[in-house]
Amino acid sequence: MTSAHSGSSPRHADPDENPYVEAPPTDFEPVGELSEMEAAEQASLLRAAIREHDHRYYLKADPLVPDETYDRLFTRLRELEDAFDLPTKNSPTRRVGGEPLDGLATVEHVAPMRSIDNATEAEAVREFDERVRKGLGAAGFDPKAVEYVCEPKFDGLSLEVIYEDGEYARAATRGDGTAGDDVTEQVRTIRSVPGKLRGDPPARLAVRGEAYMPRDDFETYNDELIERGEEPFANPRNAAAGTLRQLDPAVVAERPLEVFFFDVLGWETGEEEDGSDADPPERPDTHWGEFDAFDAFGLRRADRVERVGDIEGALAYRDRLMADREDLNFAIDGVVIAVDDRAHREALGSTARAPRWAFAYKFPPRTATTTVEGVTVQVGRTGRLTPVAELAPVDVGGVTVSRATLHNPAEIEALGVNVGDRVRIYRAGDVIPYVPEVVEKRSEGTYAFPDACPICDAPVERDGPLAFCTGGLGCPAQLERAIEHWARRDALDIEGLGPERVEQLREADLVESLPDLYDLTVEDLAALEGWGETSAENLIAELNATRDPPLDDFLAGLGIPDVGATTARALAAHFGDLDAILDADEDALRAVDDVGPEVAESIRTFLDTEENRTAIDGLRERRIDPESVDVESGDALDGLTFVFTGSLSTTRGEAQAHVEAHGANATSSVSGNTDYLVAGESPGRSKRDDADTEGVPVVDEDGFADLLSERGVVWPPESDE
Repeated sequence: MTSAHSGSSPRHADPDENPYVEAPPTDFEPVGELSEMEAAEQASLLRAAIREHDHRYYLKADPLVPDETYDRLFTRLRELEDAFDLPTKNSPTRRVGGEPLDGLATVEHVAPMRSIDNATEAEAVREFDERVRKGLGAAGFDPKAVEYVCEPKFDGLSLEVIYEDGEYARAATRGDGTAGDDVTEQVRTIRSVPGKLRGDPPARLAVRGEAYMPRDDFETYNDELIERGEEPFANPRNAAAGTLRQLDPAVVAERPLEVFFFDVLGWETGEEEDGSDADPPERPDTHWGEFDAFDAFGLRRADRVERVGDIEGALAYRDRLMADREDLNFAIDGVVIAVDDRAHREALGSTARAPRWAFAYKFPPRTATTTVEGVTVQVGRTGRLTPVAELAPVDVGGVTVSRATLHNPAEIEALGVNVGDRVRIYRAGDVIPYVPEVVEKRSEGTYAFPDACPICDAPVERDGPLAFCTGGLGCPAQLERAIEHWARRDALDIEGLGPERVEQLREADLVESLPDLYDLTVEDLAALEGWGETSAENLIAELNATRDPPLDDFLAGLGIPDVGATTARALAAHFGDLDAILDADEDALRAVDDVGPEVAESIRTFLDTEENRTAIDGLRERRIDPESVDVESGDALDGLTFVFTGSLSTTRGEAQAHVEAHGANATSSVSGNTDYLVAGESPGRSKRDDADTEGVPVVDEDGFADLLSERGVVWPPESDE
């Protein structure tokens, strides 16, 4: 007998009762026109609807609304929560990350998270089956009645996730199996981990899951790291593990992590307040039934799960999954075969390290031996040089491999590898082949890394283990990617200037530098294959719309290493205009928030490179003049700390920026260090209660304006000269 798994579940939001589920309206009335009760009711509906959209998108791959509509609903919810200081525990808006953590605490698991015995030989799996049947017979069970549940063995990071009364409460890594790192805030940002369960979950549910980075997202993310001149992850597992140990949840939120759930660690039903049974849901008697419960609760699990009646069915399942391995969007290194019946599991028990009722049938290692026929050095957008070994084609786990990364010059030196050597190839995490060792030295010496860029012949500089072309925007390889970066949404946002069109413009010799974009004409573009007059006019219009870009967008668009949108905004706010940034030395740059010594050096190096300054000058000659930013440098509010709540005549962000520009601090929560709580219309209760507890004065917007006026600061900020 073989059966595939299926299940149904209730919904987070009923479209008949919630207007934001199907064809939702997004033309919202101004926040300031809502009462606190109306805002709370709308926020509740939005939370439920967004949970339903997350479920349909991340668990069912069947979205109900376009991305733009989802974004509008999400933005509206955040506006309501901010304006009315609404509680956000387990709100979908918490997905964007909270405050950075000082470190990772250690927490005990509710039940041991044991390892699983494993082997790569079928005979070892049959021996496991014999032990299971013998153990069940000794315990008084029919040894012929055993059934197995077979599922993928994920190659990620194992997690314990706890829900209390259906609400997300805690997450921890496996650690030593008894205790692990508390990663509650990091896991909270993962959209496939529901903040609130569906249906009727038990009072306390502890589940085991596996965090991973999807293969396609892993490849894209690694490409972005390389483009930024950073070291890529070796495989998806390292990417998942490295991400979850980030102390800043906002960093985790930006990375494409997902979670599959596959086991129950604890199921507590609880009681009514009067001590009577609350008729809570009982834990299923089988592992197969637990998967049904996962479906009902909205917990994501793998589709490729089967129940089989004997061990030969499990072996056949493993062979089928191995054959389909290349088509899966997640890394696996085998299958897990587990006894289905929980009573059988309890009878079999566990050793100190592993359960006796489960076994992992692993895939063969993905290695092979071949010859290095050459080395190609690739150049990324930031000028980073990445060596790639050109190999005599070899089959590695059913895939023909002819190229493998050598990472960087330091890796080549450590391996001692050269053209002609016999090397071992390893397919890491099913994705990136690399060279872990030289197995037979057939050459003299080690590959000599080039001193000049293979594309533009500019000198190569070493930065620790890495190497970089110094040609900057004058290097054709860097230029093509730099143009793509310039056009990105988080830079100049030029629609219609994707990689294919950039390559076409370069091949037609129409763009040999970044400023050349602004010399293009409708006639130039319309003459190219695949272009018409309308598409040509549209791109020229898009380019013309960027002639007076915000200063931070201009800086982000240049592609300065280590300068993303956040750092670009900080630079713009601090210096105010482009010339001040161009003239700033490293000491002046380090005075900017988020700019440390390494980033300051990176900025200065980029701006001091002749080719990059030529490109910037060329842009300015074509009247691409970034808008200056008014920089307040006063200290009239120095030493004061403000917290804002409720709706003001300006946005909360603008209010915080205004007081900070005059030397004050602006924080999001009231503490003993807070000097004033500024309460606008419909202020939230929690901050007012905290202010009462801490003895913090509460002022309305008029009182706030008077307070600032006494110190020579104008309110509202748009009244400033």
